[in-house]
Amino acid sequence: MTHDDCYYLGYIVKPHGLKGAFQVSLDVSFPEEYSKMESVFIELDGQLVPFFISSVAVQANGKARIEIEDIATTDDARKLVGKKLFLPLTVLPKLTGNHFYHHEIQGYLLIDENDIEVGLIKEIQDSPAQDLIVVHRNGKEILVPILENTILKLDREGKTLKVNLLPGLLEIFS
Repeated sequence: MTHDDCYYLGYIVKPHGLKGAFQVSLDVSFPEEYSKMESVFIELDGQLVPFFISSVAVQANGKARIEIEDIATTDDARKLVGKKLFLPLTVLPKLTGNHFYHHEIQGYLLIDENDIEVGLIKEIQDSPAQDLIVVHRNGKEILVPILENTILKLDREGKTLKVNLLPGLLEIFS
């Protein structure tokens, strides 16, 4: 399994208890959907290594307590602190309508409310205020905030995302 086949789930925060469990921080929108995970990939030396999960307890604060087979002591768990967790893209539930996963729209063409091409979507940047769509246009990077009323239409077949741009946004980046 490669990084391109997976999405980032979160990271290991610290050991929990004496039997090799640990606390993880889940970097996902709906942590409760991960309460029945059976396996996870942990990034070790740049490689994704599969581990089977024996139990998961998701907490309300975006954290979870996870026990992994073959990790039996606090010392074993401590060695994994700070390591990143990944899951295969194939386990993501399909979204419909204008809802999308950030990785899903990379490479899509961003168009404005008047069907004018803005540029290709390079990535989505997470930020505390709101997430930002990073678009390349004429050799420059444009940051388009994702607000509740911003997304007008997502066309998965045509690989386009139509948005309502904030007035003057393109001029700021000209």
